[in-house]
Amino acid sequence: MGKILVNDGIHPDGQKMMEDAGFAVVTTKIPQEELIQKLPEFDAICVRSATKVRQDLIDACPNLKVIARGGVGLDNIDVDYARSKSIEVINTPAASSEAVAELTFAHIYTLSRSLHKSNREMKDGDFKMLKKSYAKGGQLRGKTIGIIGLGRIGQETARIALSLGMEVLPVDKMVDNATIHLKLGGGAGPVAIDLKTTDMNTMLASSDYISVHIPFSGGKPLIGKEEIQKLKDGAILVNTARGGTYDEEALLEGLDSGKLGGVGLDVFENEPKPRKELLNHPGISVSPHIGAATTEAQRNIGIELAEKVIKQLT
Repeated sequence: MGKILVNDGIHPDGQKMMEDAGFAVVTTKIPQEELIQKLPEFDAICVRSATKVRQDLIDACPNLKVIARGGVGLDNIDVDYARSKSIEVINTPAASSEAVAELTFAHIYTLSRSLHKSNREMKDGDFKMLKKSYAKGGQLRGKTIGIIGLGRIGQETARIALSLGMEVLPVDKMVDNATIHLKLGGGAGPVAIDLKTTDMNTMLASSDYISVHIPFSGGKPLIGKEEIQKLKDGAILVNTARGGTYDEEALLEGLDSGKLGGVGLDVFENEPKPRKELLNHPGISVSPHIGAATTEAQRNIGIELAEKVIKQLT
């Protein structure tokens, strides 16, 4: 029926779905510089963040029908140009929302209890001294979290926060309110909570924690020096969205001045080589862009991607 290049990997269940639908699926990675010669023989390409599909590559592939991105962001694809050439561009916004939201809270918990510091220092440090040093952790119940972006991931983040007894202040220029359905265990039915968005300045001034969940394709950072000055002293910022959403220099200055209580970063401006000052700073908890990197999320992404590609090619 057609030929599909999966250049950045896919869960085996997703690959099997496409093969069972009659497609030839190639999973051997083709280097970026060779794609312009080899991609023209394919009807579709599936990528993650590593492979770039820009205008020159699109022009070289007149038979290309689908560009599929496993994940949320489309910044590595010239989306408008592809669509102007009648190429369908799809992604998988629903598949990894829970995974990203959970990683957000992994960083929040880590920073609230200084786990990133104790993990580094306990192997060589004095146990009693460290116990005293890290005896002033914070709990989350009753605290306020600001969530920038109330899409799927933002709503999942809000769901966790509400379950923990936190106050939630969402900001989203495109959304006025959202209904959050809490998923309770023990056979209890879901609980619906209506959230109304607020303005940026109110959120900045009121939040103990801030997490960002919006697309970002460059330009002025959403949170810079001016915004950090509006925060509560000791506020904690987390970014599991896109590098550049926060001004990294402003983060370092905020930490060194004591204005910020901590920063959690899963994404960076200069991936895959983030600034050493960020990686080594004692006030920063870091992870290597693994927001969607859970077994469950990868399977969900593979299945959603396969379903959408099959639909477009049949």
